[in-house]
Amino acid sequence: MKWGPRAVGGVALLGLLATFAVMIGTSSTKLLGAVVFVPWVAIIGVGLGIAAGIAAGAGAGGLWLAAAAADSVTPTVSQAAIRIAILCLLGGGSGFVGNLLRASERARSLTVSRQRALIDATLDGICLTDADGNILIANEPLVQMGIELGMPAHGTAVERLLFIADQLADPERYRKRMLEIAESPDQATTDEFELQGTGRVFRGYTSPVRDRRDRFVGRIWTLREVTADKELERMRDAFVATVSHELRTPLTSISGFLEMLEDEQHNLDESGRLYLDVIRRSAERLHQLVEDLLLVAQIEARRVDLQHEPVRLAPLAQAAVDGARPLAAERSVRLELDADPASEALGDARRLGQVLDNLLSNAIKFSREGDAVTVEVCGDGDTSKIVVADTGIGIPADELGHVFSRFYRARTASHLAVPGTGLGLAITRALVDQHGGTIELESHEGEGTRVTVTLPAA
Repeated sequence: MKWGPRAVGGVALLGLLATFAVMIGTSSTKLLGAVVFVPWVAIIGVGLGIAAGIAAGAGAGGLWLAAAAADSVTPTVSQAAIRIAILCLLGGGSGFVGNLLRASERARSLTVSRQRALIDATLDGICLTDADGNILIANEPLVQMGIELGMPAHGTAVERLLFIADQLADPERYRKRMLEIAESPDQATTDEFELQGTGRVFRGYTSPVRDRRDRFVGRIWTLREVTADKELERMRDAFVATVSHELRTPLTSISGFLEMLEDEQHNLDESGRLYLDVIRRSAERLHQLVEDLLLVAQIEARRVDLQHEPVRLAPLAQAAVDGARPLAAERSVRLELDADPASEALGDARRLGQVLDNLLSNAIKFSREGDAVTVEVCGDGDTSKIVVADTGIGIPADELGHVFSRFYRARTASHLAVPGTGLGLAITRALVDQHGGTIELESHEGEGTRVTVTLPAA
């Protein structure tokens, strides 16, 4: 039970009167003195404010004088005045301190209320746990999500999450992941899971909390429902796949008639041959776009089959550089290759060639006349690296986090009308990931870009 200031002041007043009664009953005024009233005066002042504290000090002085008179103790006027003044000053000072404490408490309560309103107003479920995983604070959306999912009201965050494992589409993977999170509490995590039957998809984030000494003291958990986003992604992927397949039929017809026209191009005049060349290049570009769209759909559906076998990277890089020379010559860009003949990677030669083609094409397209594009292949026994670097226009720093997103086009690409669909790097990263490798991109606007692909060695 929490006592209010009035209740505390009332108890202190009763204590004041009880102390007076004891002094009268035991005739101990001379022994105890006015000091016995000090705690009660201070409590009344802290609880009820300055005016009440001063009044309590004056009242306590009066009670002391009454007890002294009853015990035939006669203090001098100065002694009485000093004691009463001290009691009044004590009561007033305690009241001032009490007012400060109450003001601080009101400010703290207001801040807490605002913070609570803020986290309750978010769409995401948020909670804070201590170092042992016990929930300290949880916002209203998380409470509602917990009720909807059937989570228990007690236990650590991981225990509550494990309770709903059987409701998920892949319960074993979910359990394994939750145990990994519990074993690594000081690591930030991002996970996604889907409920059976309903199709509801949730994405969870965790982030460690550290004190000023960089000690782990807790963790912030965020739960977000992304069902609508996932449905939009599925619809988009289905649309892309459908459109790609539908485009293939007319493209096949166009390519066939182009071959027939090429057989007859000696009968065409110069203008006709120029038009035929434009049609051929446009058809090739459209065919490449369709292939990219289909590959994106296959990647999303996890239907890209890779042949994992030792692949010599030097011949692969040489073939990619030779294939890119016409485009480089057209744009007056120098191509340089430095490949270790012994470097091998475990993977699919066709898909790794596609990775090199995409990186080279990007490097050349984003280079200026006279710039250089360098391809380096090396290995250290455990890993093999492919590095494609250029001295071109570079990428703005604020866009580096988006370059691997599908259909993303940098401002510089749009401004300079660089051809492309924004799929090359997204496909490249997906293929590298499926090979168990990593891809890193460094770029400085106006200076160039360097992309490093690291693959498991054969």
